[in-house]
Amino acid sequence: MTSVEELKKDQTEVLPEPRRSGLLARYFARFDEGEVIRYAFGGLLIGTFGVLGFDMHDLIHARATDASRPSQHLAAPAVLPPAVDDRGSGSSSGTTDPRGNVTADEDVLRAPMQFTLEPGGVLTARGYIDMGARARFEAELAARGEYVRIVALDSPGGALDDALGMSRLIRDRGLSTLVEDGALCASSCPLVLAGGTDRSIGPKAAVGVHQFYSVSSEPAAPAQAMSDAQATTARISRHLSEMGVDPALWLHALDTPPRSLYYLSAQEIQGYKLSTGSLKVAARQ
Repeated sequence: MTSVEELKKDQTEVLPEPRRSGLLARYFARFDEGEVIRYAFGGLLIGTFGVLGFDMHDLIHARATDASRPSQHLAAPAVLPPAVDDRGSGSSSGTTDPRGNVTADEDVLRAPMQFTLEPGGVLTARGYIDMGARARFEAELAARGEYVRIVALDSPGGALDDALGMSRLIRDRGLSTLVEDGALCASSCPLVLAGGTDRSIGPKAAVGVHQFYSVSSEPAAPAQAMSDAQATTARISRHLSEMGVDPALWLHALDTPPRSLYYLSAQEIQGYKLSTGSLKVAARQ
């Protein structure tokens, strides 16, 4: 007959070492099935919220990035953006800040562009180039164009399509353009200036460029934004070339963030042929 001690010995030799899975099973066995499911579901929710949090952060970052990408329009800039910091770039811009020379009222410059016919055949175009500025300009020329010889610009820029349209109207009518001492011509305004058959800029005028950017509240997809930017840059370069202005001028715009301006020096204005004559003739007496 087998003794109790021998049976215990045989069981010890036959039974395998408990597996780790058995320990895990015994741990969960302390909870009823409903509790285990609730804990598992709670963990799943926590993980889901964590993933959604990271995804939302990425989405917001992506939308902010897309919104900063260039598009087909120039939005209303600050009236007098600071000069871009290009120290060490070898550029002559930034050696002086022409903003102190600007004498126009900022509220007037922020308002939609208005046209005033003054003595000497000078049509003053002052204010923001809003969508519709081209149509009003065309109507003004249709009504009193026979008296106009010069278009004097004082504008912080604005809608790109309207600026290009105004420039073309100026060239088609054979008019000259002028930026007087104390006046501002920034952002898309230099594209209007380029339309003049004769172009004059006062030594105390402020002329600057920067990147174009979208006014839309719905940012385009990155691929579409890049395509739009390239097409718009081609339009601007082609326009400047057709007007007799060196399109290399716009490289400064492409390098300059929308919140700043690259203010052109007198040497650059002449070198890029944005002015066709001496800067001294720009100020009206």
